[in-house]
Amino acid sequence: RGASAMQFGIFSIGDIATDPTTGNAPSEKERIKAMVAIALKTEELGFDVFATGEHHNVPFVPSSPTTLLGYIAAKTQKLLLSTSTTLITTNDPVKIAEDYAMLQHLADGRVDLMMGRGNTGPVYPWFGKDIRDGLQLAIENYALLRRLWREDVVNWEGKFRTKLQSFTSTPRPLDGVPPFVWHGSIRTPEIAEQAAYYGDGFFANNIFWPASHTKRLVTLYRQRFEHYGHGSADQAIVGLGGQTFIRKNSQDAIREFRPFFDNSDIYGRGPSLEETMEHTPLSVGSPQQVIDRTMRFREDFGDYQRQLFNIDGLGIPAEMALEQIELLGEHVIPVLRKEFDSKRPPHVPEAPTHASLMLKSGQMSGVHAEAAE
Repeated sequence: RGASAMQFGIFSIGDIATDPTTGNAPSEKERIKAMVAIALKTEELGFDVFATGEHHNVPFVPSSPTTLLGYIAAKTQKLLLSTSTTLITTNDPVKIAEDYAMLQHLADGRVDLMMGRGNTGPVYPWFGKDIRDGLQLAIENYALLRRLWREDVVNWEGKFRTKLQSFTSTPRPLDGVPPFVWHGSIRTPEIAEQAAYYGDGFFANNIFWPASHTKRLVTLYRQRFEHYGHGSADQAIVGLGGQTFIRKNSQDAIREFRPFFDNSDIYGRGPSLEETMEHTPLSVGSPQQVIDRTMRFREDFGDYQRQLFNIDGLGIPAEMALEQIELLGEHVIPVLRKEFDSKRPPHVPEAPTHASLMLKSGQMSGVHAEAAE
């Protein structure tokens, strides 16, 4: 596969839910194995990225993203392994620095991650933190994480963890290049500001909310990215989420998806499926409808670098989730790749990879540079 300017992938939050059409719910083992199967199918069908959430509460299974991604790394060749949240608030930044550098080495650089605060209040005290410090924790912990990856010896003192004296995080990042970081947010301008300040990526989850809401955050990030001198606003690195359910014709898609929607803890008892599709990025229909809906993201938010789809939540059984990946991979992604690539102006950067970050840091030999082209 030739390098595409845009990355397409699947993200899973790893929820366990009952299939309303059968009354069955998977065991924890079945759900974990299903996430692995989804990742392998993602690579098989030519997607670029698989991302897992991080949760420490029922009904979710992915409490240990690096274990899951390390296992997937061993079974894949090209797939970029990412997180759809790494909890920068309740994890120790030292442990994040070590865990993801280790994963980088094992996966030959096929790793990046998305920082998030998480949306579950009770998690904070479980890890000795206070949710009222959430934003401050996100800012302080990430500032430390960056230093741990970029400086061989760190002396550091802050508000929320023990100070560090002459500390070296091991292993060091692969090739001296830390994993690329996206900052994920659904509603917080301070996180868009943080991403812009560092010139990192900004991931707007773009599910549940109208485009006008997400556009405000993305626009803020782009303006501040330019303000901090990282490039023009349209060169900022943006990722978007999306949720989709596809069948060959739209009536079948709606009919099949409706029970999952109606019985969902997230969507159920709220606006109808039709209203939700009208006012949020939820896309249920034929391949062409999903293509059209996703192309609208470009109109709403500008050229961007990463599109992740959620296809496996709400109690959708594993086999059905795998069918979704096949339909996306065969009928949707090839068209989107072509469309997005043809419309992208030359000065808008491609999605970052380990190879492109090495080139940027000037550490690549001529041979490697040619291979990366």
